[in-house]
Amino acid sequence: MYSVWLNDDQQRIWRDYLTMTSRLQAAMNRQLQADCGLSLADYEVLVALEERPGCRMNELGERLGWEQSRVSHQLRRMTDRALVARHGAEGDRRGVTVEITATGRQALAAAAPGHVALVREVLFDGMSAGQTAAVGRWLARALDRLDGADGAD
Repeated sequence: MYSVWLNDDQQRIWRDYLTMTSRLQAAMNRQLQADCGLSLADYEVLVALEERPGCRMNELGERLGWEQSRVSHQLRRMTDRALVARHGAEGDRRGVTVEITATGRQALAAAAPGHVALVREVLFDGMSAGQTAAVGRWLARALDRLDGADGAD
């Protein structure tokens, strides 16, 4: 039977995880702003669209784990800066597809080296291949549990 509280080691790990993810997101945002004027949200959208060109707005929201209102506001800001383009979905008057533009691809290409360097430095430098694999398995299990908990596929 579990206690209602985390034990001391679990509590420390949980707090460290929360602190690390918060600080890493802030560091990525600062790096992206400094290197190329993108926000972390901009970068996430551009990567998702590069991986899945011409996806529908609702699919983009699902891929990012964002509410539709957040997707709409983010895409409006990015459309205003010519990073993405929105079009009516073929055969569906209500559907909207989103594509990365040439400007968006240039911004992504400019952002990626610094972003990858930061992630590598913070997360992977100093980890063995075995440690990296163990963290990957741990994250996959946690994501599977979350997918099961919220009914996601």
